[in-house]
Amino acid sequence: MIKKKSKISVEDSRLSQIGNRVRALRKANTTLSAEDFANEKGFDRVQYSRIENGANITMKTLLKVVDAHNMTLEEFFSNLV
Repeated sequence: MIKKKSKISVEDSRLSQIGNRVRALRKANTTLSAEDFANEKGFDRVQYSRIENGANITMKTLLKVVDAHNMTLEEFFSNLV
């Protein structure tokens, strides 16, 4: 019998870690609020809030976040455990 791969739960802690990383980058590199950062970088305000709160995002959105912070994927993920 083949086991199905378990689905990522909505409460997956890795999503929270990514959201926390995005928030930490914004706070470390700017004095902008999440709303102002979103507006400046071309994100929808609500979407950016969800990203920082650990919502499940697409790879395209992740790349947009990484680009907004002028970093590589390797740099983005280097501080995540």
